[in-house]
Amino acid sequence: MLSASPKRVVLIGAGMVARTHVAACADAAGVALYGVQSRTVEKARDLAEMAQSRVGHPIRVFHDLGAVAADPDVDFAIVLTPPNARADIIRPLAEAGKHILLEKPMGRNADEAREVVTICRDADVTLGVVFQHRMREASRKAAQMIAANDLGALGLVEVSVPWWREQSYYDEPGRGSYARDGGGVLISQAIHTIDLALWLAGPVASVRAMAATTRFHRMESEDFVVAGLEFESGAVGSLVASTASFPGGAESITLHFDRASLHLESGELHMSWRDGRSVVFGAAGGTGGGADPMAFTHEWHQGVIEDFAAALISGRPPAITGKDALAAHDLIDAITTSARTGGVTELTT
Repeated sequence: MLSASPKRVVLIGAGMVARTHVAACADAAGVALYGVQSRTVEKARDLAEMAQSRVGHPIRVFHDLGAVAADPDVDFAIVLTPPNARADIIRPLAEAGKHILLEKPMGRNADEAREVVTICRDADVTLGVVFQHRMREASRKAAQMIAANDLGALGLVEVSVPWWREQSYYDEPGRGSYARDGGGVLISQAIHTIDLALWLAGPVASVRAMAATTRFHRMESEDFVVAGLEFESGAVGSLVASTASFPGGAESITLHFDRASLHLESGELHMSWRDGRSVVFGAAGGTGGGADPMAFTHEWHQGVIEDFAAALISGRPPAITGKDALAAHDLIDAITTSARTGGVTELTT
């Protein structure tokens, strides 16, 4: 029998990232993986079998969302499906009182993301988003250093996502399409780094961007984006994101302040002070930027899931709320608009 104290969770979706969430739930304190549900029952059964061997107790296979919504033992759901049907999945669960932890992106665009936030708000359930890069030791240390106000004013932000995906990745039906995914490298890959950069550097006021599909991929949407950014703080910056950068490298964020520069890459924070001091925090790890998109630890997902369960127990908001995640969606929409029109796009706050 499972203890009554852990929060029971059901995974909705059995795709590429589901096994990462199984491992994260298995190791997360205060969480018990209770069941899985997928529109493809065979995939759900395979995932449940793997999960059962990992967690050491039976895993229920739900045949439809209605069964998940009706089960009083389900505390929250982790939704892992593509973004094209998020509202239809989340609404019945939220209306049944199930809290929602949502894999990125929340929707195919900012309007759909806001719809998800509204659904959960109206149902009075907690909505969290899996932006696991915020859980890295290096990211949290950078946030602490910035909050301490010892670095001076921020002047320049450099964001780089030099990833690689084989054509076979985009050969999966719907991948990289506007109808299923809402776009390409921005919303599917760079969104994690965009969220982290905004969390650390603050909101963007305006963008000027270009987007393209390189000769290396056959896909509907973009695999390369470059954008100039003007932050509300007065700082300026650049964003370069690609899945055409063979063989693929780690994403990075560099923040240049009056007294020091902070460089985040591969789970490490490199601090270079203007007076000559240099400090490194964190530990290097895989990022999924190369040919294997799953080449990263599950520990960051575990941190998000543990925090979400603790938030439900204590009644506080989770570390990354749905409202928090809207900033990344708004910036992605602004970059997309600027690239399409060829002009500057202003963001409203």
